[in-house]
Amino acid sequence: MAKVAFLGLGVMGYPMAGHLLKKGGHEVTVYNRSSAKAAQWAKEYGGRTAPTPREAAAGCEFVMMCVGNDNDVRSVVFGDQGALAGMKKGAILVDHTTASAIVAREVHAEAKTMGVGFVDAPVSGGQAGAVNGQLGIMCGGDQPDFDRAKPVLDHYAKSCVLIGSPGAGQLTKMVNQICIAGLVQALSEGIAFAEKAGLDPALVIDVISKGAAQSWQMENRGKTMAGRKFDFGFAVDWMRKDLGICLEEAKRNGASLPVTALVDQFYGDVQKAGGKRWDTSSLITRL
Repeated sequence: MAKVAFLGLGVMGYPMAGHLLKKGGHEVTVYNRSSAKAAQWAKEYGGRTAPTPREAAAGCEFVMMCVGNDNDVRSVVFGDQGALAGMKKGAILVDHTTASAIVAREVHAEAKTMGVGFVDAPVSGGQAGAVNGQLGIMCGGDQPDFDRAKPVLDHYAKSCVLIGSPGAGQLTKMVNQICIAGLVQALSEGIAFAEKAGLDPALVIDVISKGAAQSWQMENRGKTMAGRKFDFGFAVDWMRKDLGICLEEAKRNGASLPVTALVDQFYGDVQKAGGKRWDTSSLITRL
């Protein structure tokens, strides 16, 4: 059993923190910007709450976080009330936020000066993966830090792999989002085509999902897309944030992302149509 803090109790962080306590048996303290959400979590799982990231992290061997974006990461990690101010030498900070590789390297560098390990560890699998403890975790960092953190991460992981140096986890998550963007657009076009052709899209999806067109998106979102149900999963606003990170990184490394750039614009159309909080599969609505 270890002393663990979890910072950020959104749709992902809330169940992830729960797994650390229920499955892992760890002593868990949580922090959330909304204290009511932290109190709700503590009532449900029995852990502790803290009013600041610093107080949550104090004395912990591991501090996990899952917040919104680069600026949120900086606000929770740095400063007098930030997590690093409360962490002891030899502790490990793990960031599950989908953020830039730049901020991951910033945090790693600052943590290193304080004798604290850091692993950038964005996740894939959506809310269902978090609830079921079946997330794919892609990590960047130093091998010894990863080796120490992995047994803790395994409580909510389907797979947990060290990809490379600090920032590599975030870069891998960018690849993940680039692939999803193209897949969802192709699936949207396929379903819309089937409808125009007078076919039963649910039956079509059932048939082609057994062949080379099969994908997670098809298996999990195909029929709900055909039924125009978008009240679950990963919101369009967050996907646009992620694709923006991908496109900015591509400017730096010279990668060509023509389809990703186009799909990002398509998601902008969905936002304008009122779909900011719809699931990313709502891309079909603009067709």
